[in-house]
Amino acid sequence: MTLSSLGLDIDPAVDASVTATLAAVEEALRAYVASADPLVAEAARHLADAGGKRFRPLLVALGAQFGDPTAPEIVAAANVVELTHLATLYHDDVMDEALVRRGAPSANSRWGNSVAILVGDFLFACASDIAASLGPEAVRLQARTFSRLVHGQIAETVGARGLDPIEHYLHVITEKTASLIATSARFGGLFSGASPQIVEALTGYGETIGIAFQLSDDLLDIASESDQSGKTPGTDLREGVPTLPVLYALADDGDTDASAVRLREILATGPITDDVLHAEALTLLRESAAMKRARETVRNYAEEARAQLAPLPASEAKRAMEALCDYIADRTS
Repeated sequence: MTLSSLGLDIDPAVDASVTATLAAVEEALRAYVASADPLVAEAARHLADAGGKRFRPLLVALGAQFGDPTAPEIVAAANVVELTHLATLYHDDVMDEALVRRGAPSANSRWGNSVAILVGDFLFACASDIAASLGPEAVRLQARTFSRLVHGQIAETVGARGLDPIEHYLHVITEKTASLIATSARFGGLFSGASPQIVEALTGYGETIGIAFQLSDDLLDIASESDQSGKTPGTDLREGVPTLPVLYALADDGDTDASAVRLREILATGPITDDVLHAEALTLLRESAAMKRARETVRNYAEEARAQLAPLPASEAKRAMEALCDYIADRTS
């Protein structure tokens, strides 16, 4: 993912700088996951070679625009967050018993759960090693972020436990996804030499745009007619994953419209594996008030992220970050 690939109208100099950083990150990523053991090397490269959005390195590169974006620490910091992210995917696939990731067989389906878990651990170790080279503050930030990731995963695993399902879902997203995106933006500002005020503003922006980003990904699983979200549309419905539109639909038992009632009946059954019911639920959900409300929630978070940018000086980099808010708000419309 680059800014230009998203079709954003941004300054060519900012675009070139960010693109150059991401290219350097991609090259370094292969070197960081290298291992003397051929199996470990192959398994560790598996998801890195499969691609991905690289949204977290993108936030590092954007944050670095408020200092020196060519500082050598920037590429290393971007790899810390990307390797941490990749490691969590290996573990997620084991817990979810996933067969496919990014259009390729998952590591656990190819090499088994034990190898997938251990390769995820290896990638965490690689990220920690790089963080150590950046100094104590990087190590501290990575450790605290990792703690939030784990708490988010535990919260998702054990469920709401009597809490409001929607509040619980947003809490999981904040801890499991947005925390690392916040650290990404923070790393960009911190290691480019930006002022403390700017670093704090970037961190707030990163966390809020991270929530919007994950919510919009979840909406794409419903709204997209293709595999734009990185998976077959309606995968979450088929697997019984309760994303925001589903939670909104289930919670709105006051809506007596026939289509809303029918949608709640189908969703209440859990995973929708029957192809006919799945197609019906997907159609009803796409046209529902719950989907409209979920889109409004994404837009609200995107606008909140834009507000977090207020302390930043007017610049082409700031405008690029504002444009990213618009992109995330509009991508599921």
